[in-house]
Order: sequence, then C-alpha cells, then structure tokens
Amino acid sequence: MTADRSWDAGDVRLGHDGRVAIVTLARGQAMNAINDPIREGLVRACAEIARDPAVGAVLLRAEGDRAFCVGADIKEKSGFDPIANRRLPPERDYAAALAALPKPVVVAIHGFCLGGGLEIALACDIRIASADARFALPEIDLGLIPGAGGTQRLPRLIGAARALDMMMTGERITAEAALGYGLITRLCDTREALDAAALALARSLAGKAPVAMAYLKEAVADDGLSAGLARERDLFTLLQATQDRAEAAEAFKTKRPPVFTGR
Repeated sequence: MTADRSWDAGDVRLGHDGRVAIVTLARGQAMNAINDPIREGLVRACAEIARDPAVGAVLLRAEGDRAFCVGADIKEKSGFDPIANRRLPPERDYAAALAALPKPVVVAIHGFCLGGGLEIALACDIRIASADARFALPEIDLGLIPGAGGTQRLPRLIGAARALDMMMTGERITAEAALGYGLITRLCDTREALDAAALALARSLAGKAPVAMAYLKEAVADDGLSAGLARERDLFTLLQATQDRAEAAEAFKTKRPPVFTGR
C-alpha cells in the first residue's frame, strides 16, 4: 500500500491492492450503522478514487461478523436538518458518490444489509454476497421510505412488484432469494470465500480498458434516475416532519411496537 493514497478515518478506510482501491466500512462494533463519519468518509474516498489514474476498480467491503451495514444510525445525534436541507449536500451524499464513480465498483456483502446499507450496495455495479447475508428495506416500519435511492434503484434492478413487496413489508430476504431476484449476481458459501472472490473479481475488472469501462457505465445509466431520486428525497423529507415518524423513532429506542395515527 502507498501511504499517501491510503488512509484510515476511523469508520471508513481506504487502501489499495495493485490497481484495486479497497474501501472498508470499519464501524463493525455498531454493525456499520451509517453515521456522519461514514457518509463523509465514503464521499471522500470516492472523490479520491475518481481522480486517481492508478485505480482501475473498487472493492467495497465491511468489517464485523454480523453485518455489512444495518442502515442509518437512528441513535445518532446529528446537527443536520433534513427539512431545511431538502437536497443532500455533496459531502454527505454517499450513494450518489458511489454511483457516479467512472470505475467499476464491486461490493462484498455479508450478514445484515439493511436500509441505507442496502442502498449503498444498490449504488454499486456488481453485488456479491455470502450465504449468511440478509437484505431488507425496512424504513416503512419507522414511518419513512428509503431515502438514499432505494425506491428508484431497487425497482430498476429487480422489478417493481418484487421491490414493492420488499419495501411495503420491510421483510428480510435471504441471500439465495436475493440471487433469484437478481439483487445479487454471485453467491459464496462462506465469508472467507466471499472475500477471496470479491477481490479476485475486482482485480480482473481493474485490468480492463479504463475508458471503455467508464463509457460502458455511462451507456447503461438510466436518464430518468435523477428525477426519480429527487422525487424520493422530497417525499422522504416530508415524512421526517410527521408524528408517525417521531413515534416510530421513540418506539425503536424503547423497544416497543409503534402506534401510528396517520399524522
């Protein structure tokens, strides 16, 4: 690893394996729940990777035995006001930063991949998982909708019917079901096999023509996605101000079922 290109920001690390940039979610003790350091660390890593000509591909992975990422840290006390800031500032929009990378991004998923964690994975190009992976978008149970691309990228990936089933129920699906849906395209038996396969895949992609790879991603891009993401963010922001949202957050903290009133 080259010292001036690699860093450890605590909850996010950037390292290198030849032409592969390795981005690691390193908040394993909290199941990599998304906090501001993770948001800003992912954006910083993507910015540096995008302008580094020595990087041909990206591998995104996570530490910890139980989860790739369980979504937003509901217990986090952040000074960011989503109502006043209807559009996420670029330094916090981690999903957009990942999706905008002109280089192929492989994500290795193990354990729980929930909410914002699944939205991180959806912003990547190739999703590979171990057999213990579990996937869900459970925001509905918190009086919310997915707000980092889930309502847009998931239907485009697996179809509206299956995406609505996942988002309306909030239920978790297995790695095998995710493979059948097309949510992931490769499945490994163990975490060790996942680590090896994901790195091997990233190394292979890093050896391909970089300009052709960037153009391939541009060719596949959905021109209507940006409008859908803006609409998703508007609706997510409106929900932040509802009584049901506040009730769901309080119920989560006190470990009781929420009582929704439709307000």
